[in-house]
Amino acid sequence: MAGSQVFWLDDNYDREHAPDGRSRYAAEVRRRLDEFTGTWGDFAPIGFAVAAWRVATELSPGYVRWHRRVTSAALRRSPWDGTLTCQVSLVAPWPAELTHTRQWCRDRGWRDWPQLFGQYAPPSEQDLTRAPHLRASLLVEAPIPFTDLPPAPEGPGDAPEAAARRALTVLVRELNELLGPMIGQLEAGVPADS
Repeated sequence: MAGSQVFWLDDNYDREHAPDGRSRYAAEVRRRLDEFTGTWGDFAPIGFAVAAWRVATELSPGYVRWHRRVTSAALRRSPWDGTLTCQVSLVAPWPAELTHTRQWCRDRGWRDWPQLFGQYAPPSEQDLTRAPHLRASLLVEAPIPFTDLPPAPEGPGDAPEAAARRALTVLVRELNELLGPMIGQLEAGVPADS
């Protein structure tokens, strides 16, 4: 099964809403340079890439956008060996053990993930007073290849905005390669052929 696009950079929104007329993300990197302290000139670009990802995903809306099944996506430097890892939560269907028979429901009206305009969302407080909800999810924790990441800039005067954008491009590509087939399978909604 072909993979799906899971993550992408929203360059159009970024440009259209930029305070400097060029890039909202670049302006945010410049504003939050203190978050990159400790990464300048690092021989391993992982700390810089993690900070670039955090700044991009904390923008509202994020510069990095993701598939409707992704509820969170974080990157970090592994405390074990310093490599790059991800932690991504995905909306999933109920497990087969619960859908084979509905005897466990006992006519209580169990609901799955609510959807608003095609997007998965947590149930509202009002929804929770009316019916029980069972929201299945998958937690993906995996290493991410980092050999293609650009080097960390030597300092704040060494174009960190451009390096951060290049790092995001690599991270998005690697995450799509890792998670695209899984998202494609979940979207297909049928078991894969053996």
